[in-house]
Amino acid sequence: MYSFNSRIRYSETDCEGKITLTSILDYFQDCSTFHSEELGVGVEYLTEQELAWVLTSWQLDVSSYPKMGETVSVKTWPYGFQGFFGYRNFTMEDEKGELLAYANSVWVLLDLKRARPTKLTREMKEAYQLSPQLPLECDSRKIQLPEHLEKMESFPVHKYHIDTNQHVNNGKYVSMAQEYLPPGFKISKMRAEYRKAAVYGDIICPFMTAEQGKVIVNLADEAGKPYAIVELEEKDDSIR
Repeated sequence: MYSFNSRIRYSETDCEGKITLTSILDYFQDCSTFHSEELGVGVEYLTEQELAWVLTSWQLDVSSYPKMGETVSVKTWPYGFQGFFGYRNFTMEDEKGELLAYANSVWVLLDLKRARPTKLTREMKEAYQLSPQLPLECDSRKIQLPEHLEKMESFPVHKYHIDTNQHVNNGKYVSMAQEYLPPGFKISKMRAEYRKAAVYGDIICPFMTAEQGKVIVNLADEAGKPYAIVELEEKDDSIR
């Protein structure tokens, strides 16, 4: 397990002074990166080995959004490896140890030279220590698209969308999807399924549908095939 403490920064908050959903995802992503770096199997190691961890799905649940200046503790741990898949949990807690948000994620280790999934190296197997899976109800990592979706205006992938793997960072897709939320929509749950990587210059063609308390966005290519599918859900007014 790896953890770090932080204070919520102004740059991480929304118009209400609370942390944004994508900032929570950034904290979780940073925490897993710090973890791998500490173990010696981080970005530099992966680059040398021509490998990359590619996220295939997120499930994030939020019970409370901390405000600017509040101190939080962010934790992560891998709970399983199977073939080329890696499974990792995350939590964010307040100073009292109360759970603010938690997530489940599924990753694939990609051989960049051969452009296909591959098993963990010996160094990676020795470095990572598994911990028990967080006791949460995990939905399918596959998101079922509704039959009818409304096509929205297309837009290009910009340079600020791109990460060290030279494709759109997973959190950027969630930011894109949030553009289609109705006013006042408070996200309590987010699921994202990543089908293929968009790169600089690609055109994103969004398709969306809004049901009672749920918005589904298909961020697709020009042929309508998904890069990523994002499902955003609100439950009730209990979210702080």
